[in-house]
Amino acid sequence: MIPIIDAHIHLDLYADEQREQIMADACPLNIKGFIAVSKNLESCKINRQIYLKYPQLVYPAYGYHPEQSFPGRAEIEELFRWMELHRHEMVAIGEVGLPYYMRKEAEGMGEEFDLTRYVSLLEEFILLSKSLQKPIILHSVYEDAEIACDLLEKHQVKLAHFHWYKGPDAVTQRMIEQGYFISVTPDVLYEDEIQRLVRRYPLQQLMVETDGPWPFEGQFQGELTHPRMIRKVIEKIAELKSSDPDMVAQSILNNTRVFYQLA
Repeated sequence: MIPIIDAHIHLDLYADEQREQIMADACPLNIKGFIAVSKNLESCKINRQIYLKYPQLVYPAYGYHPEQSFPGRAEIEELFRWMELHRHEMVAIGEVGLPYYMRKEAEGMGEEFDLTRYVSLLEEFILLSKSLQKPIILHSVYEDAEIACDLLEKHQVKLAHFHWYKGPDAVTQRMIEQGYFISVTPDVLYEDEIQRLVRRYPLQQLMVETDGPWPFEGQFQGELTHPRMIRKVIEKIAELKSSDPDMVAQSILNNTRVFYQLA
């Protein structure tokens, strides 16, 4: 059984007993790692404690999730100082990006939404990723992905991972040409849009994730999101690419290890 790595999971958002069970399941399921992304400073601190408890399994990423209220300047500066202080233990900056879903909800209710400040904060995170020479994990979908690409290219940052990416063909092609990575969730089993994306995106630029504890539909309806679901994701990717599942699993494992510089 080829080892697997969950390239994007919110370990801090699970209940303690759920997280402990996931950790206990790692060895028998041959799960070799979790890229533990963070939502804000408090989330960063919790993920750091999880990492310290499971240093051979958990690889923390620190950042500020965009789908929440905009932080004040003092909060931003405190977070950046904390990230600088703990830069040697984090494998990436993330999860950061742009608030597509929150913005669309506000606009749907006829409210104005100031995206410019989120774009400026994302640019700060991109500059930090360049300064620290760390990959950046992006929550940027549809038209927001084009804004993220503009910023990445402006600052010549190549180590970019667009998690659970969805977007127009032109942006997808641009991301492929720039060498950016995407990760695929269990919704590939039932979403035509994601299946088309997987057929198009090069295998050498793919990773797999759960985004747990976010819940899924289809055969996973009503289940607690667990990294074991990644096995089904890899099988589906292999089917979509008419490839051998073990070859696909090994390639995705190698992609993740190299991108995040994991041992």
